[in-house]
Amino acid sequence: MHMDLVAALDIGGTKIAGALVDGRGRILLRAHRPTPAREDGDTVMRAVEAVLGELTSGELWGRVTAVGIGSAGPVDASAGTVSPVNVPGWRGYPLVERVRAVTGGLPVELVGDGVAMTAAEHWQGAARGHDNALCMVVSTGVGGGLVLGGKLHPGPTGNAGHIGHISVDLDGDPCPCGGRGCVERMASGPNIARRAVENGWLPGPDGDTSAAAVASAARAGDPVAVASFERAAQALAAGIAATATLVEIDIAVIGGGVAKAGDLLFTPLRRALENYATLSFVRRLTVTPAVTGTDAGLVGAAAAALGGAAANGAVGLRSVVGG
Repeated sequence: MHMDLVAALDIGGTKIAGALVDGRGRILLRAHRPTPAREDGDTVMRAVEAVLGELTSGELWGRVTAVGIGSAGPVDASAGTVSPVNVPGWRGYPLVERVRAVTGGLPVELVGDGVAMTAAEHWQGAARGHDNALCMVVSTGVGGGLVLGGKLHPGPTGNAGHIGHISVDLDGDPCPCGGRGCVERMASGPNIARRAVENGWLPGPDGDTSAAAVASAARAGDPVAVASFERAAQALAAGIAATATLVEIDIAVIGGGVAKAGDLLFTPLRRALENYATLSFVRRLTVTPAVTGTDAGLVGAAAAALGGAAANGAVGLRSVVGG
């Protein structure tokens, strides 16, 4: 008997990726298109339809039981809508309804991209075997998701665990979200670079002011570059410790482009965590890099679809997660 498949979509500001994924997390078919992020909403949807068209045209499609979507946010899973910050043509866009129509009425599960990454890391990655975990994406922004009691905890709208907009500095800089002193305002790649430049770091002859360039300078010993990463690590540590204190996670998994800085980020982060995670029940909290890489969005969207099927009695996600 063939194992059922799910379709997965990973929707971001630069690329729309799709895949057919089996119950062990193996990707059997892929498709992708560039995201026409500056176009109107229907044009963006046509790119999604083109990806789905490639998936539906193959002989495997007949075994697909559900569709999972991990999308840049904000998302509202309760309404089935998405409003990605970097796709202005989609504001309250009825993505679930549109995908359901294209796929012949299959069940559709929608989660934010941070929650999708969390699902992937819990199923196939560094959080596997942990019943209570925080997984984070530290990149252009800072997002995240939670696993509580052994299950993905997306929350009513699919945004639970959005650690990037926890305030960790009451008098900090205003954040575009409307808050002040948010983790993202200090720890995202662009803000690491911004802080370095504001404090006197000078880029090399190529003029590169990215976080990766700051990381290179920090490895070479530039004190301002080092300090910018240490400040980012401190903000992450404060947010992680607050989360651990609130819901008793025992592992924090960090992925995204900034995590590629490696020890530049993780060494000061673990050191700072000792100053914030001080209560007895959070002292054993571990921090580790993510391992699912660029496929995290697709694998996580598939896990969300399998979890939705489990809730409807079609498949047991625990048996799927266990391999």
